[in-house]
Amino acid sequence: MFVFAFVLYAVAISFIANSYVFIQQVPQSLFFLISIFLCINILAGCVVLKTKRKSLKICCHGTVLLVSFYISVIVSIIYQIIIAIKTIPDNYMLFVWSLIFCICVNFVIFWNGIICVYLTSTQLGIKTRVIGIICGMIPIVNLVALFFIIKTTITECLAESKKEKINKQRHDLKICSTKYPILLVHGVFFRDTKYFNYWGRIPAELETNGAKIFYGNHHSASSVAESADELKSRIAEILAETGAEKLNIIAHSKGGLDCRYAISKLGISDKIASLTTINTPHNGCLFADYLLNKIPSTAKNKVADTYNSTLRKFGEPNPDFLAAVNDLTNNYCKKLNIELSTPKDVYCQSVGSILTKATSGKFPLNLSYHLVKYFSGENDGLVDETSFKWGENYILLRSTEKRGISHGDMIDLNRQNFRGFDVREFYVNLVSDLKSKGF
Repeated sequence: MFVFAFVLYAVAISFIANSYVFIQQVPQSLFFLISIFLCINILAGCVVLKTKRKSLKICCHGTVLLVSFYISVIVSIIYQIIIAIKTIPDNYMLFVWSLIFCICVNFVIFWNGIICVYLTSTQLGIKTRVIGIICGMIPIVNLVALFFIIKTTITECLAESKKEKINKQRHDLKICSTKYPILLVHGVFFRDTKYFNYWGRIPAELETNGAKIFYGNHHSASSVAESADELKSRIAEILAETGAEKLNIIAHSKGGLDCRYAISKLGISDKIASLTTINTPHNGCLFADYLLNKIPSTAKNKVADTYNSTLRKFGEPNPDFLAAVNDLTNNYCKKLNIELSTPKDVYCQSVGSILTKATSGKFPLNLSYHLVKYFSGENDGLVDETSFKWGENYILLRSTEKRGISHGDMIDLNRQNFRGFDVREFYVNLVSDLKSKGF
């Protein structure tokens, strides 16, 4: 359907853009061509994908227009050269008006398309958008930039359409409707907000497949003990609200340590059915020990004060940057592992991932990757492979592609689709497995 739409609209736009001579010969065709042109600008792509998501329809609409523009430009260059050869110098004004008409048609198609994809695509990213703007006025280079924009949005439309189709087929199965609700617990230096979901597109995907999702809502920078105490209260709230006997917890990064502490030391093991830690530094981070020992106290305190004061402005009552960082060190986690027992009646498992190409990790993971690798070897840009494993089941993820899977990729932080790993489908399978185990 996609290919057919591209060919159909590309042929139509190419013809309309170069129809000035035809209109001169058949004036009554003008009304028909204008009608077709308006319909394409309003409806192109909207009927290509069967989706209820308005943003995806608009993105598809823009993609179809940009493909049509791209092909039309190539056809138009060839056609206008032919017109120029035939009309100059005897009837050069015919060529001039034909060229102006052609430019105007393509101009409208391009801006309609580019605005649509810029406003709705989740995969273009700021970098690609900026490159597209910078290269926009440079001949030839702009077509190269546009090619990569089109490639990205085509892939996005096809991938999202496929995912919707899969979810529709399994909708009645409710494969993620676990016996107990799911509690998602974030890592350090982040908060759960309604404006930016720490877990990206994952919660919506799980809910689409039947899961009932809740969030930790704890502070972004606190010691493990303080975060655990917050989570204990939050768990009590959720159980009271839902009437459930227990919860399944999926915790990322430091959140895994917070939950382990709460379960083992704060007496809530009977309220937890399962704990799945995602890229949690169970053995700490050696590079954190190194940095804390090497950086002068004045510099550490300045960074901490800046962070803490910024968080207070956003409504966080008592952020403690250094307490949070200290609890991620190898020394602290060694002591923690001695203190914390693995609860017998809670299903415990862990997940880790390997980033194989530093530049694939978004800032600052692209920088910390080399530091972690120097001290500990393979890592996700922040946590090394030897620190992930905990519990009775351990899953280590490696992408089939060169980029690998970063610490941020594991929570869909950048909302990025890439080959070799579908993070949303991974969580669907993870929760589905919990359901099959009776949790």
